[in-house]
Amino acid sequence: MPSPGRPGAHEDPAAALGAAAELLAVLHAHGQDGAALAVSPSQVRALIAVEGAEGINLRDLGAVLGSRPPSVTRLCDRLEALGLLTRSPHPSSRREVELRLTPRGRALLEERRAIRARAFSAVLSRMAPEAVDALVTGLAAFREAADGVLPAGRPADTFDGPGEDVGSPRGAGQAPAARIADSA
Repeated sequence: MPSPGRPGAHEDPAAALGAAAELLAVLHAHGQDGAALAVSPSQVRALIAVEGAEGINLRDLGAVLGSRPPSVTRLCDRLEALGLLTRSPHPSSRREVELRLTPRGRALLEERRAIRARAFSAVLSRMAPEAVDALVTGLAAFREAADGVLPAGRPADTFDGPGEDVGSPRGAGQAPAARIADSA
């Protein structure tokens, strides 16, 4: 319902955004049905984080994901067993391990992004061009306003909320709405 003095404005923009985020999560999850390899939302978040910081160590990955070292180690064990991630000794510190995506890990992320883009495009194609333009403009402003709101070192694509552990079965928060403008 529009607010007085703001034509077309929603009475509760946060509630409208929450509803849109839930829809994005559903579209994102539904769109993954066609993926060649089934991986959990937490595994995808970890792959995205490693992609963004090739050579990251386990401690820093844990900080990005907001998870404890044992959970991160188990997560990396699973990703390595799937052939999506490699661990190798750090060149200057024998106590650290570097994490890198394998070609298969990169291909998986690209496949998921293509599936997500198709799902989002199917919805966007049903919208008027002016509405798509307004959505992209609004999302860009939202991303800019969110800068500095997330905890340091946590990319928007991997943030699920305070205290969520990597091993959590919850996956609804993993839809990276921040990338919708890139998918349009």
